[in-house]
Amino acid sequence: MVTYLPMDKTLYSFTGNSGNFSSACADKFKNLYFPLGNERLMSSITSDLHGDIKSGQDAFLLPPVSRIDLVNQRSTRNFWVYINPQKVWSATGVSKDQKRIKQDSFFLEAGLLWQKITRQNKFIGLKAEILSFVPASGQPIEVMQVKLTNISNKKMSFIPTAAIPMYCRGANSIRDHRHVTSLLQRITRHKFGVISKPTLVFDEAGHRINKDQYFVLGWDQDSNPAQKIYPTQEIFCGDSGDLETPEAVFKNIAEQLNNIQGKEPMGGLSFKQVCLKPRQSRTYTVVMGIAQDAAEINKIIFEFNRLEKVADVLAKTKDSWSKLSQGFNVVTGDGDFDNWLRWVNIQPTLRKIFGCSFLPDHDYGKGGRGWRDLWQDCLGLILSDPQKVKPLLISSFSGVKIDGSNATIIGKRSGEFIADRNNISRVWMDHGIWPLITLDLYINETGDINILFEQANYFCNHEIKRAKEINHSWTCEYGNKLKTIKNKVYRGTILEHLLVENLVQFFNVGSHNHIRLEGADWNDGLDMAGEFGESVSFSAMYAQNLETLSSLLLKSGKKKVEVAVELQVLLKKINYEKISDKHKLLEEYFSLVSKGISGRKVYLELIKLAKDLEAKSIWIKEHIRNTEWLWLSPRLRRGGQWLKVGFFNGYYDNCKHRLEGKKSGHLQMTLTSQVFPIMSGLAQEWQVQSILKSVNKYLVDKQTQGIHLNTDFKKEQLNLGRAFSFSYGEKENGAIFSHMVVMFAYALYKQGYADAAWKALSSLYKMATHTAYSKIYPCLPEYFNLEGRGMYAYLTGSASWFVFTMLTQVFGVRGQNGDLVIEPKLSLEHFCKNSCISIERIFANRRIKIKFFNPKKVGFGKYQILKILLNSENLLIDKSRYLIITREVIIGLSADKLNLIEIHLG
Repeated sequence: MVTYLPMDKTLYSFTGNSGNFSSACADKFKNLYFPLGNERLMSSITSDLHGDIKSGQDAFLLPPVSRIDLVNQRSTRNFWVYINPQKVWSATGVSKDQKRIKQDSFFLEAGLLWQKITRQNKFIGLKAEILSFVPASGQPIEVMQVKLTNISNKKMSFIPTAAIPMYCRGANSIRDHRHVTSLLQRITRHKFGVISKPTLVFDEAGHRINKDQYFVLGWDQDSNPAQKIYPTQEIFCGDSGDLETPEAVFKNIAEQLNNIQGKEPMGGLSFKQVCLKPRQSRTYTVVMGIAQDAAEINKIIFEFNRLEKVADVLAKTKDSWSKLSQGFNVVTGDGDFDNWLRWVNIQPTLRKIFGCSFLPDHDYGKGGRGWRDLWQDCLGLILSDPQKVKPLLISSFSGVKIDGSNATIIGKRSGEFIADRNNISRVWMDHGIWPLITLDLYINETGDINILFEQANYFCNHEIKRAKEINHSWTCEYGNKLKTIKNKVYRGTILEHLLVENLVQFFNVGSHNHIRLEGADWNDGLDMAGEFGESVSFSAMYAQNLETLSSLLLKSGKKKVEVAVELQVLLKKINYEKISDKHKLLEEYFSLVSKGISGRKVYLELIKLAKDLEAKSIWIKEHIRNTEWLWLSPRLRRGGQWLKVGFFNGYYDNCKHRLEGKKSGHLQMTLTSQVFPIMSGLAQEWQVQSILKSVNKYLVDKQTQGIHLNTDFKKEQLNLGRAFSFSYGEKENGAIFSHMVVMFAYALYKQGYADAAWKALSSLYKMATHTAYSKIYPCLPEYFNLEGRGMYAYLTGSASWFVFTMLTQVFGVRGQNGDLVIEPKLSLEHFCKNSCISIERIFANRRIKIKFFNPKKVGFGKYQILKILLNSENLLIDKSRYLIITREVIIGLSADKLNLIEIHLG
């Protein structure tokens, strides 16, 4: 059943300016979930407390859920109230019996990161307020606090019972050996609840001793434990096995002393009968978690056994997430946008916690983030605290392989890498792009050019030559660090790693002399053209990278740079037009490094190297300009002039056929193919203008104004990838994909098209908050489908890019070689509600608030910076659209207060 909101209704409304919101109808959307988590525990929770709790792929306290399970599954957190046989109430709204009695009134309040559900039922005479959160202080628990209030006019007696169905094993066992793995359960009745410690982590490839203890513990407001404990689902539910009408509650049966080992565990905690006067309340605390140490469980009980202790931890949790949400803080005059942006600000942290696998939409993989995710999530972290991120940046280069590819999965520990989550030999051709983009931001923010010369090792496994061959001499004992022929771990500079990633790809080309698509690029759905496919789109970005590397070398002040002697092969002079020569050179390099490395170093002349990189960048750009621009035929003529309307082709498939253009009477166009030629500066001004016309005509959705990832190709593309086998408008087949739309906006800003850029960027905010269609809580989802529904909430790299674009382009507050640049690209729309808008951020460890005054509401391209005040003192400037404040001036500001910069536009 599809639930629709009336067009004049909203799913939620913001309350205050801290990102908090409330909803009176969230219970109508059963697959709408909310994240709760810290570094040790991850939860998803709905308005009726469906969802799951886990610490990793092999440790789920509650059964793992996908989106559809939130609707279909009966296993859910619950809290029952038994008054008499005719009055049994679920405070979470999950009960078969509840369908025949008068419906509850419902209200949700939520914030960063906590949820409170209020239900009341006048027929029953009770109100329940259920608070849920995971402590930011790091305890591996989810707290559920239930406050019951008598709303009738007479005394009321009832028996309250917490009911948490425990799963206590890995995700794979939900279908594979479900019963067999229940036989491993070793259940203990604890004074305050139930603990289960399975004997093994079940894995037919090699069983392991289990160390995790799964627990559900509870007490009332006076720290009294439950009076009766039901430790298995069999005992709690009875022969019916029905979690929505459990016999322990509905028949008020006594605690049983059956055999409880090798059963499905249950956190059934029935508290002492209580009698409440009218308007009197009673509160119960339930903690659900996973720990390996019994002493830690006892410590958790002590830390949460009083109401005031829970309140204190909750306040600290709210404060912790609030600070994270203010990585940069804006006041635009649009309170809804400012509040929504707080949620986008925390999304990179959520992905660091949850990876890409542990929320209901993200029901794939086995945990961890991908390579691309790591570097893009660092963008937002660098903007808030670059020095804190520096060690992570350096250690992350240890995931690069000497063949220019990389480990694809990032572990939770710094410098921990996995070749692939599914042990599939594959390479994404775009992976070499993102580390330099991220590092360049760090260098500009800090001026720390010397990070290029820090040392890191290389990742190594059995796959060589970009996963095209296997090194059969590699063993697990050899390890995942590249070694020299003398069996010593090899380390090279960060610069060397960047050279390897980008130079290898320059020569790794297909039959049209563009870089090979290999396993896929940014679009994971282009995964069926590994032999002959080519990505023109990301060839353009490698051109930008080579140019950036050249520029960084010249800024470094060095005369020579040290690299592995083998890299000299990649700097040989050849004819770039000859594909066979490129292949021969690349094979020569691979033959030198595939089974180790000599360990010898050589010094290269910096100027000569920089020129070589620049020449390669220019060659790629010219080659794409000359071969991949497509004219739309016939060209349009207006006012006696030809209008140059067209766009770039971005791909070749496994049959070596061009993807885009007119095919079988209809037009095929992708947004990706336009974004990166613009971002890299490859597209000339007239081409950017032509692309904008084409995007508006062919990719902009007429109803939502969102920008589709591609046009409808009308048929599958089995020589390119799975994406086009998806229903059109979903995922990588024509959805309004947030990440690419944000990068399109960033590319346009970078080239000075601020109004068009803001139209693209703000379209995502407008779609996300148009909740009659989007049906999501405040966040930027991975994509919007044809109905405008937000899909795959919270865990998306688009959030980092949105923050990055807002700060560095829209407000134009960014670092440049360590100095502070202010180059606002604000559109008239930004000043429609207020002639003054502001942004706060940290730069050079100084808190700075920048206010932009535009009383005449002059639009971008027309205004200049007329006056600037720094802490009320005038700074001398020439009228222009940007200014630079040196790092020395910024460091000279107070570190103990908020410093104010006032920018007057006109």
